[in-house]
Amino acid sequence: MADRQALEEVVTFTSDLIRIDTTNRGGGDCQERPAAEYAAARLAEAGLTPTLLERTKGRTNVVARIEGSDPSADALLLHGHLDVVPAEARDWSVHPFSGEIRDGVVWGRGAVDMKNMDAMILAVARLWAREGVRPRRDIVIAFTADEEASAEDGSGFLADRHPGLFEGCTEGVSESGAFTFHDGSGRELYPIAAGERGTAWLKLTARGRAGHGSKVNRDNAVTRLAAAVARIGEHTWPLRLTPTVRAALTELAEVYGVEPDLDDVDTLLEKLGPAASLVEATVRNSANPTMLDAGYKVNVIPGEAVALVDGRYLPGTEEEFRATLDRLTGPDVDWEFHHREVALQAPVDSPTFARMRAAVEEFAPQGRTVPYCMSGGTDAKQFSRLGITGYGFAPLKLPEGFDYQALFHGVDERVPVDALHFGVRVLDRFLRTA
Repeated sequence: MADRQALEEVVTFTSDLIRIDTTNRGGGDCQERPAAEYAAARLAEAGLTPTLLERTKGRTNVVARIEGSDPSADALLLHGHLDVVPAEARDWSVHPFSGEIRDGVVWGRGAVDMKNMDAMILAVARLWAREGVRPRRDIVIAFTADEEASAEDGSGFLADRHPGLFEGCTEGVSESGAFTFHDGSGRELYPIAAGERGTAWLKLTARGRAGHGSKVNRDNAVTRLAAAVARIGEHTWPLRLTPTVRAALTELAEVYGVEPDLDDVDTLLEKLGPAASLVEATVRNSANPTMLDAGYKVNVIPGEAVALVDGRYLPGTEEEFRATLDRLTGPDVDWEFHHREVALQAPVDSPTFARMRAAVEEFAPQGRTVPYCMSGGTDAKQFSRLGITGYGFAPLKLPEGFDYQALFHGVDERVPVDALHFGVRVLDRFLRTA
């Protein structure tokens, strides 16, 4: 059971890590090293031997191993990223890198994504050192760089260049699961992630004949690109239910006492009310146009026009996704992957998933755990190259009206102190039984 020091430390560590500005704007513009050194120092104080690794100067990762009591047991990876997305101070109620603790809430960029979880991991590791706790299986702790961009300097680098540090790891646990979802009718749901859609960031390029803006031009690159972008944006993707999403829909239907009609998913989603938001983004693939770039002067027709599209595809649907993009872009627009990562799926009937359920339900007996698939992605994608099955489990008990999902990458990101205390207790309970 988490002691008073662990409860105090998780709050302190969350605040301290927020104050270390690790903004990742992409293109290598980030320095995680100060946060990595902070985390490594806390682990070293707990008697562990953290290793700091960099592919690029300043883009630092930390890896440490807690030895288990059963050498024959598979190891578990516990990972969190140190970088955060940008934040404009003028848009915030408090400075996004203040780490201010006000009225029982810790404010700042990273409070939910995901320096809170990093702090929980540190607090639990130190708690175990004080109590002499030794888990059944080895637990490998990894704090990574670059998750908010390509992960090339973070989990991708670790998986490709330092696989030996993760020897024996068959499962991993990280962000975006076991948080309170209030459905507006008094129910508390705790979704635990057992899958991720694949990442397919696309670059579309249309080429045509450059010329004067006043002349007839049937080979206008902007026109060709705009037509393709409109087709993509207006496309309705067909339903594709993965085992994880089927399990989520079935369990949610049971919670709400409705028929789990998986042949009419859209009607089923309507019957689930607000809880439908946990699954509606993962019953289909998606492709959302996000950026356009063409031309340099209003009276000049450019010879090339470019668009970027954020695509996401479900496990087992990548070939269908590619074929659909070929059709939607048409013969006059080329497309390629700007960034691509695999879709993931994890079993919801595994002993590890059952232990996560049990840990949440011990401290939130009024709640109901359900599986779900993430619409986006995490470092679990890169670690899957090592055969590691990933789950999302960063427990938080949140008050009603606290829109947790909106705070990811949002303004006024914050986390209640009580939620951090709950997280340490649940994470400690799970890891002791894992």
